[in-house]
Amino acid sequence: MSDAGVDSVTDAVSRSGVGGVILLGGWNGKSAVSAATKQLDALAQGPGLFLAADQEGGQVQQLKGAGFSTIPSAQNQAAMASDLRAAATTWGAELRAAGINVNLAPDADTVPADIGTANGPIGRYHREYGATPEAVIPPMTAFLKGMQDAGVMTSVKHFPGIGRISGNTDTASTGISDTTATVDDPHLKPFVAGIEAGSDFVMISSAYYPKIAAAQALFAPEIVTDLLRGDLGFKGVVITDDVGAAAAVRDVPVGDRATRFIAAGGDVVLTAVPADVPVMVKAITSKAANDPVFAEQTRDALIRVLTLKARRALLNCTGG
Repeated sequence: MSDAGVDSVTDAVSRSGVGGVILLGGWNGKSAVSAATKQLDALAQGPGLFLAADQEGGQVQQLKGAGFSTIPSAQNQAAMASDLRAAATTWGAELRAAGINVNLAPDADTVPADIGTANGPIGRYHREYGATPEAVIPPMTAFLKGMQDAGVMTSVKHFPGIGRISGNTDTASTGISDTTATVDDPHLKPFVAGIEAGSDFVMISSAYYPKIAAAQALFAPEIVTDLLRGDLGFKGVVITDDVGAAAAVRDVPVGDRATRFIAAGGDVVLTAVPADVPVMVKAITSKAANDPVFAEQTRDALIRVLTLKARRALLNCTGG
């Protein structure tokens, strides 16, 4: 939700039982953010909410103004070397003070030097920590650990990597296929490092990886279940990139965006469109009522989410 759209998500929280809310662009100052997170927490039914922001730095910093530092881009963070973890701890503490408990960062994507800014989603905005997996890993994990030091959950993204595509899945449905990636791709190494560092979430991309699966990553059990959960051993919560306004999923019915993700092995569906929520909830409950296999997949997803909430002291309270 945006600063101007708090009212548009209250029904989703109070009536549809959503488990978390992301604060999108337009937020200015800690006081506005704190007021929103407190209001949302008060509406939560049962466990406390995941209250999230995209606070990477550079051109992707949703919360600004009084109470929030200006965070440099990932490229500039990489130059901070040993100072980065402490700086990220400070940035994380600012989020916690405003009621945010999840930062949907850091980027674990590798953008090769010969692609650079021709990479629409990452390179164009200098969101990458480096041009090789080996360069990405140290600053990416320093940022992640700094957030953890401040008590903020993290999400490495965008698995299995969007550093070699040209189109931006948020705004384009073409140029979003990585024809190089395989199950033993070196570009997976930063994601492995993020998992080993204890990232709470992994965000799945909406791009295509034809050498791994026919479907888009978020709808492909070969990627979510077999590769991420199986080969890489990730036991945490898997979340989508935006599947509300994103052009990459425009042709997929709204309800199917949720059910196909869960069937692939995913857990949390993220949408920038509040009106999608009741449609997705109805689709999930209806399919679970009629499909025992899907019902079990839904229960598994719920258990993973509640396990994380228990570990982060969100089960028995409604405070973020």
